[in-house]
Amino acid sequence: MLNDSKTEVIHLSSQFVKTLPLPPLTIGNAAIDPSTSARDLGVVIDSALNMKEHVKALTRSASFAIYKIGKICKYLDSKSTEHLVHAFVTSRLDCCNSLLFGLPKHQIAKLQRIQNSAARLVSRAKYRDHMKPVLYDLHWLPIEQRIVYKVLLITFKALHDLAPLYLKELVNTYQPTRSLRSTTQNLLSVPKCNTKFYGERAADSINHFKSILKTHLFTNAFSDVS
Repeated sequence: MLNDSKTEVIHLSSQFVKTLPLPPLTIGNAAIDPSTSARDLGVVIDSALNMKEHVKALTRSASFAIYKIGKICKYLDSKSTEHLVHAFVTSRLDCCNSLLFGLPKHQIAKLQRIQNSAARLVSRAKYRDHMKPVLYDLHWLPIEQRIVYKVLLITFKALHDLAPLYLKELVNTYQPTRSLRSTTQNLLSVPKCNTKFYGERAADSINHFKSILKTHLFTNAFSDVS
């Protein structure tokens, strides 16, 4: 049964198309007015699906966690501080982050500033220090690479029967109509939307895949750091 007091209604539509507002929806004895955003399993979904509200909420909660850890970090060593950061900041940045794939750079930059602040807290770096070498020394993947990592890990699991059925049904192997060189490359078919695909499966286990994937993304992210 639905809980009247906790039920939210949201109308999803394009931000470029004007739509008439929905009338209140009656649930039980309550009339629920449509919201511009709603929270589901920790993710804030907005009516245009641009994830702006989620990024805003995420930066707010992660910033508060960094502030609280900063209050006691002078009593902690670097390793203990890092454990707290991973528990209360990194976990938030990584939670459902595959939904952030393809967001505009300025949205990703907001989350990257949060990670930079967390790295500065752990490393005791100064505010004006360049953060890329600090992330490199901590061996932390930047936000954009963490998102790609999560998407590819989910894809690998779907291809190797390690993911739920509803995810496996979304991933289809590319089957050309005639014999092509791409037939042996284990590519994925491209859905009718603006997405990219990653196809070659060079790993024989999920742990091996996670290892070589993180190494690949880390190398690309810090190619200019010696």
